[in-house]
Amino acid sequence: MSDAPWTRRLGKTSLWLVVAALVIAGVGVSLARYDIIAKIPGLFALVGGGVIALLAALIAIPALFLNMRWRAGVGMMAGFALIVGGGYAGFLLSRLATARSVPPIHDITTDLANPPQFTQLRVRVDNLVGVGTLAHWRELHARGYGDIRGITIPRSVAAVTSDAEALARARGWEIVVANPAEGRLEAVAHVSYIRFEDQVVVRVTPMPDGIGSRVDMRSVSRVGIGDQGVNAARIREFLAALSAA
Repeated sequence: MSDAPWTRRLGKTSLWLVVAALVIAGVGVSLARYDIIAKIPGLFALVGGGVIALLAALIAIPALFLNMRWRAGVGMMAGFALIVGGGYAGFLLSRLATARSVPPIHDITTDLANPPQFTQLRVRVDNLVGVGTLAHWRELHARGYGDIRGITIPRSVAAVTSDAEALARARGWEIVVANPAEGRLEAVAHVSYIRFEDQVVVRVTPMPDGIGSRVDMRSVSRVGIGDQGVNAARIREFLAALSAA
């Protein structure tokens, strides 16, 4: 007896599953992007879509092999499901690998002893979620991001702060505070298509010898536990650009 009908069912199922995965993920992340739903449910939709996409890819594999034998005409749809579903699942697995390679923290600073404080923006109430204590956060931070430190720039506090504001605006950050006289910048940055919000503060102080300015920075995610290294990367990139400005 021919297995062509089963081959067609498998091929069509794989296609419908991958389409469903894309719809679920697309709708979920778009609703989260525009704050129609919260960010975390939008992320769950992305992950849920990935699980369905993986299932589609797994079903597509036997469909392709059976199609080679029975010529059931589902090669293109099963191939599409395998490529798209496998690519989608692979992308999410790569994000998981990235998350596991960095500390599970979301509050990154150049000054662990005296982190820059926000005056207009507010750090979330559960900012120590996932780490428990301030001491544990400092331990994880020092172990994972020991290279992140403040920098010295041979310019006045006002000039450095103005340069920082210009760089922030060029990156599309929402400026909340920009005070060159006080050496303070506070802003909100957005991450990914979902537009997760991170809040940033830059503190600029005069050097004790009166020559140049010391710049410290802090970047904090408003939701989640880990940040996949996004805040640390932001600080490294921004301070390098500020130093070269």
